[in-house]
Amino acid sequence: MRKKKYNGDRVIWKNVWDAKNLLHIIAGTALAVLAMKGFMIPNRFMDGGVTGISILLHEIFHINISILVLGINAFFIYLGYRRIGKTFAVQTTIAVLLLSAGLLFINIQPITSDKLLIAIFGGILIGAGVGLVIRGGGVIDGAEVIAVFTKRRTGLSNSEIIMMINTLIFAVAALQFGIETAMYSIITYFTATRVTDYVVDGIEEFTAVNIICSQQEDVKNLLVNDLGKGITVYKGERGYLPGSFDVKIDCEIIVTIVTRLEIKQIHDAVMRIDPKAFMYVQTIKEATGGVLKSKAHVK
Repeated sequence: MRKKKYNGDRVIWKNVWDAKNLLHIIAGTALAVLAMKGFMIPNRFMDGGVTGISILLHEIFHINISILVLGINAFFIYLGYRRIGKTFAVQTTIAVLLLSAGLLFINIQPITSDKLLIAIFGGILIGAGVGLVIRGGGVIDGAEVIAVFTKRRTGLSNSEIIMMINTLIFAVAALQFGIETAMYSIITYFTATRVTDYVVDGIEEFTAVNIICSQQEDVKNLLVNDLGKGITVYKGERGYLPGSFDVKIDCEIIVTIVTRLEIKQIHDAVMRIDPKAFMYVQTIKEATGGVLKSKAHVK
């Protein structure tokens, strides 16, 4: 029987138009629009990253917020394409275009004037929106992309880079709009961060993906040649099931270390190769060396 030829590009591009991924992106951007227009922008409350920078520039220079979101994120989309891959770049482009269009065409009146409610619920909504878009394979805020891209040049961790960016944003906000607004913005940012982590199941910056499947060579080809990831292969045994404990076969356990932005992409691609593949994820607090320290070229 002739073995079916594996087409890496076809598998990757199918993920872009996957209905579940698109639904996550649409729902996430809708929540982000609601948070920004119904809570944050009318009260000059800021989140971190590109969202915070966009609101800050909008209030200082009176530039249309949708143009700022689109323009600033365009730079990060390019970095994402170079550092993470074209599937991520396309899905992020879709999310950013939807967010920009929503901010331009959807009119939402301020939902409440209570500052604490604005800070908390604005953070919940923007955090849920960001988390859903990440689950769909993209982002609506480029701060995490710039952190991944610059880490190897600065020696700082992703969290430290993001914290430096956001500290600058809140410092400028304090000077422009007062310390009280900046303090409420920090509550918004903290709430958004916790909700984002919750929505994406608490996935940390680096994650170990373990894969056991029957199409081992195709999966290794996908990870190394198509996605530019380093892998480690352990020799193991499958079987030992209830009722057939003595049945076992040799297998390979494929392990790769990725960022949380890439998990959905890899999961979908592996499942298209082998729908019966067994995968499990382990959180990692720190990872250094290997291809993590070099710029991987991803198709």
